[in-house]
Amino acid sequence: KFCNETSDEVDRREHPNKHFICSFADCKATFSKLWKLEAHYSRHTGLKPFACGDCEKSFCTRYQLTRHHLSHSGEKPYLCSVSGCSDAFSTPGSLRNHAAHVHHQKENSYVCNHQGCGKEFRKKKQLKFHICEHTNELPFECDFEGCNDKFASSKALKRHWKMHKGYPCDEEYCNFKGKTWSEYQKHKKTAHRVTLPCDQCKKMFHNAWFLQKHKQSVHSGERRMFKCIREGCEKSYTTNFNLQNHILVFHEGKHDFACPFAGCGKAFAMEESLKRHFVVHKPQKTKLQVNLCDGCSMCFLIHYILEMLL
Repeated sequence: KFCNETSDEVDRREHPNKHFICSFADCKATFSKLWKLEAHYSRHTGLKPFACGDCEKSFCTRYQLTRHHLSHSGEKPYLCSVSGCSDAFSTPGSLRNHAAHVHHQKENSYVCNHQGCGKEFRKKKQLKFHICEHTNELPFECDFEGCNDKFASSKALKRHWKMHKGYPCDEEYCNFKGKTWSEYQKHKKTAHRVTLPCDQCKKMFHNAWFLQKHKQSVHSGERRMFKCIREGCEKSYTTNFNLQNHILVFHEGKHDFACPFAGCGKAFAMEESLKRHFVVHKPQKTKLQVNLCDGCSMCFLIHYILEMLL
């Protein structure tokens, strides 16, 4: 019945809810949403094709770019529903965190009523799988030779199957097989690391995105400038963030974001500036450190990115 089907048609039949298929050779990844496929392509290319028109940032998906635009527009469409609270947020995730930490609200949860358990789950399906642990009814059994493991869901069984199948290296004459996707990726980066030379200098890169940014910032000869539009002001900046900060501080006199640490007293016009300032008070608890470029006003959260672009 299906003898004349193409590989794409077979994939659609076996995965009816996943219509977006990766077009790269030897990649069988399928996705139910377009933005997931776009994010997946970045694994193959190393590029972030969705660039912001107001600053120099780039993103893997349109969704990430759209969410980023809110940081420039200042739009905060997600309002807190608690009576007396006028806070608003740019993303639903920020609103949920606000409700949980400030108002101590919990999302609707499903509670296990098994004696002595009481565990809570955000999804009914999660509770259903959890109950199998109490009843010992695990309907999905692995049929791999010598393996009799059982699982509560087909998804868990599928993940388990990958342990048997593994992730073989696709490089010629390489017999490596990773037990996990992370182990496979680590092998690729260490054993078969790609080297991309800059055609205008002697710099070498291991990522196409870093090479592209290096050429833009060092060899293009052009630096995008954001000029202040206020009358009589001739200030200009290399990033839109610095321009917006200039307008708020020097033209509008705003310092709405005050440091909560006792005895500090500093205040900032932008929330991001306040977050960067926290490094001063708790450097040991800050995983990401802001690094400033000496040649411009750009900021980098990871120091080696700054070094590679210079």
